[in-house]
Amino acid sequence: MNDNHSEQSSEGRLGPAGWVALVVLAIFLIWAIWYGMHTWAALSGVAMSTMGWVFLIMGAVVTIAVGAGLMALLFYSSRKNFDR
Repeated sequence: MNDNHSEQSSEGRLGPAGWVALVVLAIFLIWAIWYGMHTWAALSGVAMSTMGWVFLIMGAVVTIAVGAGLMALLFYSSRKNFDR
């Protein structure tokens, strides 16, 4: 019974590989934000047509809808035990 308790307490903690993964992901996030801001500032003189804005918004909406749909399928599959 003591072994079961020790397994449960260490289950929620990150090991060294988990911390390395978090640091690498944080570096990627910081770089992506910097790159996006740099690119946005470099293109400040470029004008986009109305159709460009329409397709940009449609692309964002479709991307979010696909992500939400896939997450919904993931949760549905998990609740119905299709993934076991």
